[in-house]
Amino acid sequence: MKHFFEYNWQIRDEIIELCKDLSHEDLFRKRQGGLGSIAETFYHIIKVEHNWIRDLQAKSILENVFHDFTSFNQIIELSRTLRPEIKEYVLKWHPDIENNILNVKPGNGKQIHCTYGEAIRHIIAHEIHHVGQLSIWFREMGLTPVNSNLIHRGLFINNHQYSSK
Repeated sequence: MKHFFEYNWQIRDEIIELCKDLSHEDLFRKRQGGLGSIAETFYHIIKVEHNWIRDLQAKSILENVFHDFTSFNQIIELSRTLRPEIKEYVLKWHPDIENNILNVKPGNGKQIHCTYGEAIRHIIAHEIHHVGQLSIWFREMGLTPVNSNLIHRGLFINNHQYSSK
């Protein structure tokens, strides 16, 4: 499981590098599909990952919203600020909590009832899903999206640990 979080963080950092060459207008422009813009989708990935980890720890979630962020650099900083807490939880993950039950009622009012294992896997899949949307938008802009291949990232061989930035 830890390797897949490391994978997502590698991809996220590579997307940040790709986005550094884009204008504010390109990053915040409303687009077809997804959450509407590259910046908002990127914010959503970060926020949802953190919210779920906080839910798994029975901690309150942060009360920020996308409109609080007026630059992509602020969103990047949010990712860098929240990652250590997430990484700490992920590195402590143990199979013994896999079947613990999580019951939360998020802001949309729909009750969520699942195992911790389902929730942690959902976090991983959620980011991969949205990276696919970002890749489509990058292609539409004439850019080559980041290579999302899991192989050759050094995640499983030699017990490589990705160091967060």
